[in-house]
Amino acid sequence: MPTTATPGALSGIKVLDLSRVLAGPWATQMLADLGADVIKVERPIAGDDTRHWGPPFLKDDAGQATREASYFTACNRNKRSITVDMAHPEGQALLRQMAAEADVVVENFKVGGLQQYGLDYDSLKALNPRLIYCSITGFGQDGPYAERAGYDLMVQAMCGLMSITGHADEAPGGGPLKVGVAVIDVFTGLYASNAILAALNARDNARHGTGQGQYIDMALLDVGMAVLANQAAGFLATGQAPGRAGNIHPSLAPYQDFPSRDGNVLLAIGNDGQFARFCEACGHPDWAQDARFATNTARVQHRAELLERLLPVMRTRTTAEWIALLEDKAVPCGPINTVAQAFDDPQVRHRGIARTLGDGIAQVATVANPMRLSATPVSYRRAPPSLGQHTQEVLHELGLSEERIRALHAARAI
Repeated sequence: MPTTATPGALSGIKVLDLSRVLAGPWATQMLADLGADVIKVERPIAGDDTRHWGPPFLKDDAGQATREASYFTACNRNKRSITVDMAHPEGQALLRQMAAEADVVVENFKVGGLQQYGLDYDSLKALNPRLIYCSITGFGQDGPYAERAGYDLMVQAMCGLMSITGHADEAPGGGPLKVGVAVIDVFTGLYASNAILAALNARDNARHGTGQGQYIDMALLDVGMAVLANQAAGFLATGQAPGRAGNIHPSLAPYQDFPSRDGNVLLAIGNDGQFARFCEACGHPDWAQDARFATNTARVQHRAELLERLLPVMRTRTTAEWIALLEDKAVPCGPINTVAQAFDDPQVRHRGIARTLGDGIAQVATVANPMRLSATPVSYRRAPPSLGQHTQEVLHELGLSEERIRALHAARAI
């Protein structure tokens, strides 16, 4: 298994992960990759919901499908799994004991859902004032929707993302579309891990650290609104809601896909210099001198006339020929790959994006963390764990005897 001897940036940080599905586990996997010791708490027998979200399922050494869904492996690398029944009084006591020694707790239960177990922020803060406690919900801890359950698809629709994704209603295949990945969950995980890192710095900074933890309120809807980025900025500036335009960029041209002689090719021209070099390369330098196309603003305003000229030209070469023609001219151009083609891309292979880890569920292929830190690199210490794989190990570290652990098993608290 690939490892690193260099301590991670978060070595020594203990994280109690009470979250499940994607947003919370994505945040805690980020912390784990950076070296934190993340203890994933799962329900006995059932475990995290995503262990069962298949197909596809992982295969055993004989090539047969197991009961472990590949979904779970996407966001649970580098963690240790324990099973605890938090509805059981002794299970609650165990988790409170662990929280008293933790730096971070992450949970994504409904608003107020952990209060009945004594695992809410106020209860745990009384035990551990240094604790950083991150709650992830659909709509936040307050407001008219606070009690609602929130899911990625629902929030993609509510925040307006689906209204700007897909082809226009009048175009073939038109209508709102969700993004092909649960991007609101993933972005929420990234924002949550950033907030946790900020809180750790506020607590521990050598010059002005407070020594105190704090509460973090993360909401999928808040994140969905935030990641609208330039589309939100455009609406706030004009009061006009953007619509769907397929793969066309609303503020750049040409910045979209085109049919090539053997498929499709992406052209992503972001400035006037790139456009001029493209025109020269494709044999139409006059386009860059035409007042309708000389500047990006003009090209956006005259997009229809520009596309009328571009479409037949783009069909004259194969995708590979366009890439070869433009590659040394600093004109962004590329293929539209399938996921399989992307993993087979020479640059992706060179960067070691696909990694194989063992000793958890099985030999598991995983996608490398994209952060490349020179002094404190991310590490790949553990495969996604099997359910409860580390229960005994973690409870021993907590000071429990074998007799006590057997009693907890007998009581079905773990």
